[in-house]
Amino acid sequence: MSHSGIGRHAAGDRLPRHRHVHGYVALVLAGGYEEAGDGGRLAARPGTVVIHDRWAAHQDHFGAGGARVLNLPALPGLAGAGSVADPDAVARMAERDPLAAAELVRGSFRPDAACAMDWPDLLATALRDDPAVPIAAWADRMGLDPASVSRGFARAYGVSPKRYRLEARTRRALLALDRWQGSLAVFAAEHGFADQAHFTRSVLAMTGHPPARLKAKSVQSAGASAR
Repeated sequence: MSHSGIGRHAAGDRLPRHRHVHGYVALVLAGGYEEAGDGGRLAARPGTVVIHDRWAAHQDHFGAGGARVLNLPALPGLAGAGSVADPDAVARMAERDPLAAAELVRGSFRPDAACAMDWPDLLATALRDDPAVPIAAWADRMGLDPASVSRGFARAYGVSPKRYRLEARTRRALLALDRWQGSLAVFAAEHGFADQAHFTRSVLAMTGHPPARLKAKSVQSAGASAR
């Protein structure tokens, strides 16, 4: 899939949490916004590059000046967020060749974007690193009321802590599914799901497809690429 083009967002625009089936690269050309997603929360400004992986979700709040954002094809091997020194050069290249523009980003990418580190972001990190972490226990350690934690996290990330934790576990499993050769029941257990049915429900809710269907599609794609 070619994911390219310039998105223009007005001052104060808000994009609710949404998910992308395919990975892509977002390069801020002008303005700025706050993004809260699967990789944390960051302030994007001109030159900021955000790498969105497959199945990644995020919400965006645009600042007083709005923003112009160049979307480019995915860059396998890069992750997270950073910056490039000359976003205008990338934009000029994208007018002729989006794939070459994406490679220009790869060649000048610096992983230096500043991420927010308020308590919602600390909780997001904890939920990604250890999906089994009890939310109430985490709140107690931080001296926070569990109910307030749930509301505040939802405001910052557009989803409850429990949902964020489940989606992080599900996305990690989805990204590993292509390489799995055994049974789905064993796969589900190894990725922290109660059973295969639990895994299937989570994948269906996130993608609209059962994992067996997604696995079959990945095998078909690999076969087509090999021919």
